[in-house]
Amino acid sequence: QVQLVESGGGSVQAGGSLRLSCAASGFTYSVYCMGWFRQAPGKEREGVAGIDRDDTIIYADSVKGRFTISKDNAKNTLYLQMNSLKPEDTAMYYCAASSRFLSPAGLLHGNNYNYWGQGTQVTVSS
Repeated sequence: QVQLVESGGGSVQAGGSLRLSCAASGFTYSVYCMGWFRQAPGKEREGVAGIDRDDTIIYADSVKGRFTISKDNAKNTLYLQMNSLKPEDTAMYYCAASSRFLSPAGLLHGNNYNYWGQGTQVTVSS
């Protein structure tokens, strides 16, 4: 049974940092494409960052230069390092996994993912 469990969310002031983790189990982690998504109240889900099985990485323009996605295949864990946080980064953050091979652009589209975590809340105050 595939499971994704996020952690690391919290409340920070603008300019601060958080590191999100996503522990994966129940599948061969290294051959999946993984992504981070977020959804703020009243807004559509947004792809934040994605990484494919060959470690090709893509970021949304809104987080480029501030967020870093990485994974540890030995620990079956996906990370999202978030620096220089802004109030507009406030959202529920989800990790997702896809058993399909995705193009770099496809990594940021939630419809391409078939497994999702429960989410972790990130709140950035000004």
